[in-house]
Amino acid sequence: MITRHSRIVRKEQSNLSSSIVSTLKDQIIHWHYPPEHRLTEAELCKKFDVSRSPVREALRVLASDGFLKKLPNRGYVVRQYNTGEIEELYEVRLALELYAVERLATKGPYNKADKEAIERLKKTWTGLLNGSSKKAEELARLDTLFHEALAHALGNRPLLQHLRAINERLMLFRMIDFAKADRVESTCRQHLDILNCIAARDTRGARAAMQRNIKEGQNNVHAAIKDALARAYLMRT
Repeated sequence: MITRHSRIVRKEQSNLSSSIVSTLKDQIIHWHYPPEHRLTEAELCKKFDVSRSPVREALRVLASDGFLKKLPNRGYVVRQYNTGEIEELYEVRLALELYAVERLATKGPYNKADKEAIERLKKTWTGLLNGSSKKAEELARLDTLFHEALAHALGNRPLLQHLRAINERLMLFRMIDFAKADRVESTCRQHLDILNCIAARDTRGARAAMQRNIKEGQNNVHAAIKDALARAYLMRT
């Protein structure tokens, strides 16, 4: 028989596990760990000041989600994507977003709220074009929100879910990209081109503008991974 106390304990462990998952996922996404870095239960119990139970559950979830690899008799190691895998993510992202802007340019936003959201995007990126003191991480998040807002405006939930999963793994590469001075201006102009083409019902122009925007980031993958690896090893030493 499951007692009230047992339910409370289980809920507390579940909350602890979710918190550990969130923290470790964020650290992996930001390359705080190099590829194949081993995570042990003892290390994590000490780090989070918890028992082994929520740590074990967190490791299982992260492995299931593809952030860790479980090795026979060796526990878990961090799974960081290599150059080929990152480029494949960009290719899938490109396919999803080309479809989204083509449909938006053809049919328009799904509802009035999404139409207003697109208008806000135009104001945001026009403002950034006129000068910005925002840091690379904030610009990277604004860039992510721009693309996800377009997918949301399409009203296709599975597409948006897939795009969000891809964007989660590409966040650090966006941050590295936006650390370059010229990237901010070019992104602003590309985003405004995309929005103007959607408003003008120019499907070909919208696709071309989106392709330029995504390809510019993809072309920097090799340099970005070198930067990410350097950061990861520096943090561990």
